Amino acid sequence: MEKVTEQPSPYRHLEQMPVEDILRNINREDQTVPFAVERAIPSITPLVKLIIEKMKDGGRLFYIGAGTSGRLGILDASECPPTYGVPDDWVIGLIAGGDYAIRKAVEFAEDSHSQAWEDLKAYFINEQDVVIGIAASGTTPYVVQGLRACQENKITTGCITCNPDAPVSEFSDYPIEVVVGPEFVTGSTRMKSGTAQKLVLNMISTSIMIGLGRVLDNKMVDMQLSNNKLVERGAKIIQHNLHISYEEARERLLKHGSVRKALDGD
Repeated sequence: MEKVTEQPSPYRHLEQMPVEDILRNINREDQTVPFAVERAIPSITPLVKLIIEKMKDGGRLFYIGAGTSGRLGILDASECPPTYGVPDDWVIGLIAGGDYAIRKAVEFAEDSHSQAWEDLKAYFINEQDVVIGIAASGTTPYVVQGLRACQENKITTGCITCNPDAPVSEFSDYPIEVVVGPEFVTGSTRMKSGTAQKLVLNMISTSIMIGLGRVLDNKMVDMQLSNNKLVERGAKIIQHNLHISYEEARERLLKHGSVRKALDGD
């Protein structure tokens, strides 16, 4: 049976299509993605709940993927420390082919049946951790076999895929299948499928960080103050919460080094 992600685009002769029509048709397809994600929320919920409990007990979250999917996992993982002030090893993204593959394609890296497990072992993966495989097609050997090895070693697994009943789901304790249909350009899963994966990753990491107490009210009180924009944002949070002037809030923030400490401190 042909994979949904490989089915022919319903749009023909794209090379003859006016630019505005191309843009409108891509946008029309993109608008269907959030509804596909919405249908997957019942599958996302139990996985997030489990990850929160495991991370409260010292566990970590790993993403494994190849190509676009791997890069999306790394993006999501890399944004957790600056946004929520968590250590770099709480959420870890791994890509087939290693860090070089973040920028350049590494030939046949995704076809390895053993490398994902080797990559995970380098982090001393254990039963406290959770591994989510990201694969639009759901057939990427690096991901499928990585999840298989995790299950064999009693490590909880999940996946994000855009094909129903994909091989990657077979080795996932918590499969998330977001079926967005054929791509505008046939097989170009960096489009709707990539968008769907990014939305799901946003939901997973954000809800986990909220569950771990890294958000106060609706504010990022543990964010790293790594640039002037974030210092300004932090000062405004303090100004609003403590009902003091912006100047006082900024001074307080710089003194304590974080929004949370500034709100709690004297």
